[in-house]
Amino acid sequence: MNTTARNAAPPLLSRIRFRDAGTVLGLILICAIFAVLTPTFLTVPNLLNILQQSSINACIALGMTLVIISGGIDLSVGPVAALSAVLGAAMMVAGVPVPLAILAAIAIGVACGFLNGALIAWGGLQPFIVTLGGLSLYRALALIYTGGTPIFGLPAEFRAFTNGNMMGIPNPVLIVAVLAVSAWVVLNKTPLGEYFMAVGGNPEAARVAGVPVTLTKLSAYMISGAMASVAALILIGRLGAAEPTLGTLWELDAIAAAAIGGASLMGGRGSIFGTLIGCIILGALRNGLTLMNVQAFYQLLATGIIIIVAMLIDRATSGKQG
Repeated sequence: MNTTARNAAPPLLSRIRFRDAGTVLGLILICAIFAVLTPTFLTVPNLLNILQQSSINACIALGMTLVIISGGIDLSVGPVAALSAVLGAAMMVAGVPVPLAILAAIAIGVACGFLNGALIAWGGLQPFIVTLGGLSLYRALALIYTGGTPIFGLPAEFRAFTNGNMMGIPNPVLIVAVLAVSAWVVLNKTPLGEYFMAVGGNPEAARVAGVPVTLTKLSAYMISGAMASVAALILIGRLGAAEPTLGTLWELDAIAAAAIGGASLMGGRGSIFGTLIGCIILGALRNGLTLMNVQAFYQLLATGIIIIVAMLIDRATSGKQG
């Protein structure tokens, strides 16, 4: 397996870099257009606002990218975030120390990811079906636990951290930067990253080559659950409340960002850097259209067009490289 992977690495690497460069050019083009149409777009406060608004989707999308690379999909990230948020918020309000409540909320996300991964890896069920069921299950648990009402009264120190900044850079952006670097290291510098690629590319060949396919799938979904929990904590810190309906359609934004960034929905290929640029593209697009007072309906239209174009580009570049 090592020899095969080594021989396949250069063309795969060049393809990923080609897609990353194209994604960056797309971001530059979008920024240039909005810079002409609205003078406030390229101001430092607005650019920081775009990064901060993109941080929640980036957390989700980083985990989603690893799941997609490993050949899966996770439609339950929004409800997992909601369940983590309400349980974590309830612990904080009840007087549990903030650091312990944060760890517990992330552990809930990991547990949900483990359940998804176990049903897929051990149960042999399709990721789409399992996580679609999880979407309803985790949302229902969040609604049942709260009775459908938000949880208020989050500690001031927790809100101060999530809304704070370091040298002018919002803390959520710094958190995403740390998570992105960690995900990049895992994907590109560890055996687990090689396993994600191998399992996503050809699970049976990976199994024959000695890759722990079951543990690899479990790891991907557990990381995805943890990232969803972090995103939820960032949001409830900004809002000051945890709602059981939090995270609606987050899974679609995350999949869109990963796809725009070059991740193949067939598995075996993806880029952490590309996913981050994909998140910023979506954030910049929505921000620019909002500054221009464009209705939300047209923002959805523009987002859909960008996703379709990204898929067409992916198909075209894959054909050239392959």
